[in-house]
Amino acid sequence: MVRLEGVSLQYGSGRRAGPAVLHELDLTIPEGGFRWLRGPSGAGKTSLLRLLNLTVRPTRGRLVVLGSEIGGATRAELPPLRQRIGMVFQDFRLLPHLSAFDNVALPLRIAGRPEGQVRADVTEMLRWVGLSRRSDARPAALSGGEQQRVAIARAVVGRPSLLLADEPTGNLDDTQAERLMLLLKEMNRLGATVVVATHNEALVARHPGPAIRLESGRLRDDA
Repeated sequence: MVRLEGVSLQYGSGRRAGPAVLHELDLTIPEGGFRWLRGPSGAGKTSLLRLLNLTVRPTRGRLVVLGSEIGGATRAELPPLRQRIGMVFQDFRLLPHLSAFDNVALPLRIAGRPEGQVRADVTEMLRWVGLSRRSDARPAALSGGEQQRVAIARAVVGRPSLLLADEPTGNLDDTQAERLMLLLKEMNRLGATVVVATHNEALVARHPGPAIRLESGRLRDDA
């Protein structure tokens, strides 16, 4: 599902190139696997998720996602791959002019799903995250926790093959965080490969699993 072989990443190029943020990463995540992504702030967790989300390409090394080698993929080959990846961002990235319903529906409509299926799937997902009564609200009218739940619903509504989450419980109380974990675990049980970056030690303790551990852009020895 995901394989990195000697992958390094630095932003910019030439004289504008910054220092490397990831260094010679070698790791494999099998299809249907679940991985916590751990490490202190600045360890490179978000940069690794950006690679897996196909937002950036590795500076060096070989990256394979969903069976495709990303370094050699053309621009035309990337959008269909991205449609198979769900991403929960730290900063939500909801479209402010769309309602909660339409934000969640967006990936399904981009994929060309029939509107009847869109309405059924989005309604069910909003019910699951406890926002059925807020479906018409725009992001500005939602609390931070509600916006986070909309972002989560948008990421999973299309049943992605690869689901990535960057601190998805940061704006949620313990009850909602636990509800989110049940959703992620259910997606994993249905076959999705799931990677979750978190600082929430209590959540990891309640849901133990294998971890990718980063420190200063490098895999730790116990990863």
